[in-house]
Amino acid sequence: MRSKVEGWAGSERLQTLANHFRPSKPPQLTNFPRRAAVLVCIFQGDSGDLRVILTKRSSNLSTHSGDVALPGGKADEGDANDVETALREAHEEIGLDPSLVNVVTVLHPFFTKIGLPVVPVIGVLSDKKAFIPAPNAAEVEAVFDAPLEMFLKDENRRAEEKEWKGHKYLLHYFDFEAESKKFVIWALTAGILIETASLVYQRPPAFLEQRPYFWNGCADEQTVMP
Repeated sequence: MRSKVEGWAGSERLQTLANHFRPSKPPQLTNFPRRAAVLVCIFQGDSGDLRVILTKRSSNLSTHSGDVALPGGKADEGDANDVETALREAHEEIGLDPSLVNVVTVLHPFFTKIGLPVVPVIGVLSDKKAFIPAPNAAEVEAVFDAPLEMFLKDENRRAEEKEWKGHKYLLHYFDFEAESKKFVIWALTAGILIETASLVYQRPPAFLEQRPYFWNGCADEQTVMP
């Protein structure tokens, strides 16, 4: 893991992020042979704001079809670690060359209802122009980017109260439009981006988050995702 973000000397926010996570060592999930990792790839937009790369999953997929997601997926047997999984999946899904991404840190995992750990890998794309999206049509319908700070704001956000095994939580939905296309960013993807934005900008969201308790690993292994 690199201790600084190369090529971002002028970005205090990203340098703060690198410094903040330098001592952080997420637990090794040795008890979870089935696991997944996603890449939270941040870059600086033309107006100087920090943005994150997102995808819209293919409508032909059997699970979560048409949902907005972060590049990533389940680990392969040959993957050495979560970083390798996230970078490999991003390359396969959207053509993002791993050499263009400077990995800053790895966050603690988010668990799905079936107990699958999803590990967010935070990386920085220092040269946005070098990345030409090449989405894999079998998996990805669209590649777009959104401002990271929007996941701390109450604008264009709505929430739905849910309950799981007696525990109430809020499911957040962020409405976003890019190139005349409308996207809805929600569920686990929204949760990961809320946490990432909170850490990057060093402040909590402007709304009540009320996370699902199973994200911390309290899920029932026999539960089937809706």
